Amino acid sequence: MNTENTNKKRQKVFVAMSGGVDSSVAAALLKRDGFNVVGVYMKCWAEGKACTTVDDERSARLAANHLGIPFYSWNMINEYRQRVMGYMIDGYQKGITPNPDAVCNREIKFGLFFEKAMKLGADFVATGHYARLLHETRNMKHEAQLLAAEDIEKDQTYFLSLMKREVLSRVRFPIGDYTKREVREFARKFGLPNAQRKSSQGLCFVGKIDFSEFLKQYIKPRKGNIIDSSGKILGEHDGIMYYTIGQREGIGLSGGPYYVLGKDIVTNTLIVTKDERDLDTKEIFINNMNWLVALNAHAIEGEARVRYRQPLTKATLEKVDGATWKIIFDVAQRAVTPGQIAAFYQDGALVAAGIIQEKSAEPAIASVPSILATV
Repeated sequence: MNTENTNKKRQKVFVAMSGGVDSSVAAALLKRDGFNVVGVYMKCWAEGKACTTVDDERSARLAANHLGIPFYSWNMINEYRQRVMGYMIDGYQKGITPNPDAVCNREIKFGLFFEKAMKLGADFVATGHYARLLHETRNMKHEAQLLAAEDIEKDQTYFLSLMKREVLSRVRFPIGDYTKREVREFARKFGLPNAQRKSSQGLCFVGKIDFSEFLKQYIKPRKGNIIDSSGKILGEHDGIMYYTIGQREGIGLSGGPYYVLGKDIVTNTLIVTKDERDLDTKEIFINNMNWLVALNAHAIEGEARVRYRQPLTKATLEKVDGATWKIIFDVAQRAVTPGQIAAFYQDGALVAAGIIQEKSAEPAIASVPSILATV
C-alpha cells in the first residue's frame, strides 16, 4: 500500500474555485495527487454590469462536476461589502489609493473562507494563486515561508503580502511551480470545461470597471484647485479621490503633459508637475506592518517592490520608531503611492509588508483604513 497516498486521501482540502482556469487546475492537481478535495465558490458581489458572478459560479460548478468533487457556494456579500469595499471607499475618501485585492486575500480568501473551511474539517485550503510555499518544521512546530512563483511574470505574492503568518502552514498553492502556459496545458489534459476561458481582470470579485465612475457611486464629487509645486493655480478638479500619484491622463490641463505629484486632503488640492523626475524617491515610510517571518532586527537587507509586477529592487528595511518603518532603495522608485503596499523580500521569500505613508516619518494613522488596524 502507498502510505503517502493513503495519508493524502485522509487530508481534506477546500479549494476556492473562482470559475477560472487557475483555480480549477489547482483543484485538479490536488485530486490527482490523492487529496480529498472540496470545491467552494465565494459569492462576494452581485451588482453592476461588470459583475460576472452568475457565469463564474456556473463555470466553477461545471469544473467541480467534471472532477467529481463536492461543490458548495458560500454567500459572503455582506462581509465583502464591509471588509473590502468599505476599506476601499474609506481609503479613497481619505485621499489615499488603497489596495482592495490584497485586503480581499487577507480578509476573505484567507480570512473568512479559511476559518469556515477549518471549522468544517479542512486540513488545508488552496487557491489558484501563482505563489509557492516552503514548508518546514522548526522546534517541533510546522511553519511555511511564502516564495515567489516559478512564473515570475505571474507571481502574485505582492497581493498575498497581508496574509496572516499563522495561516501559511495550512495553505496550498498547487500551480505555483508552473507557468501560465503549463497551467493551460494541464486544463486541456484534465479536460476541464473552462480550459479556454479567458483570465479575469479588474477588481477582486467585481470585474473590470471604469474606476472613476464606480467611485462616484459612493463618493460625491468635490471640486478643488489644481496647483503646481510653487502653489500656482492651474485649473480645477472634480475630486482628488479620482486621481492617483503619477497619473498623466485625465487631468484636464492644457500645455502638458502634467503628472499628479500629490494630494492635500485638508485643502482638497491636487498638486501636479511637468517634471517627471519629481515623482522619484529613494526613501518611503510604511506602517501597519505584517510580518510573514519571525525577525528580530532593526535593519534588514533585501529587496522590495511598491507595485504589482514591478521588478524587485535592492533595499534596506529600517525601523524608525513605534509602528513606523522605512525602506531605502538603491535605485529611486517612481510614483510611490500612499495607501498602496510595499513588500519586502529576502532570498526570494516574502518577509514583510506595510502600508505606504506620506513622505514623512510621521505615520499617517488617520489615513489607514480601520480594517488593517490589527495588522
